[in-house]
Amino acid sequence: MLFPGPKLNTVFASRWKALLWAAGVLLTAYCTVPSREETDAEDGAAHHGQGAPAKSPWALDPAQAKPKS
Repeated sequence: MLFPGPKLNTVFASRWKALLWAAGVLLTAYCTVPSREETDAEDGAAHHGQGAPAKSPWALDPAQAKPKS
């Protein structure tokens, strides 16, 4: 295989090695996913000065909504 790191059959040969491997995966995910504040700040900077905010493509259009009887 071309994957970096130890072979999976040697990682899961021991519970401690499996726990360390899982901790590494969780740490990688924690370090790579941006926080909500960073995402909101980027969205705010991207939409600053562009007029109306972006609309959800899944939102119902009030002009096409059927009136309830």
